[in-house]
Amino acid sequence: MNMKEIIYTNEAPEPIGPYSQAVKIGNLLFLSGQIGINPKTNELVSGGIEQETRQIFENIIKILNSVKADLSNVLKVNIYLKNLEDFKKVNEIYQEYFKKSFPARTTIGGVLLPKNALIEIDVIAYLP
Repeated sequence: MNMKEIIYTNEAPEPIGPYSQAVKIGNLLFLSGQIGINPKTNELVSGGIEQETRQIFENIIKILNSVKADLSNVLKVNIYLKNLEDFKKVNEIYQEYFKKSFPARTTIGGVLLPKNALIEIDVIAYLP
């Protein structure tokens, strides 16, 4: 029987609530939603949607790396946008991080996010 394992790395932001950075069960890894928090300052990065999106992907990579995985292991991405008008900018940055074998994805707009963030992303990954 596979037991769930709580995943934590100090390379990514501390959770801002009662949740784990990620949970592993078997070969699946479920990452909690990430907003653009700089793990060194524990503050939301400034500069808008581009900077927040890049910080989120860097945080996701750090969590994946902590279990010897990377973005190629991602199966599903959920993106939550405060303003759906940011979709094009986010998509351009997304394609810098995912170049081929794109994961399944959902994008939802018009949501209120923690710390008044402009974007939140969570992923599910497979660990070979």
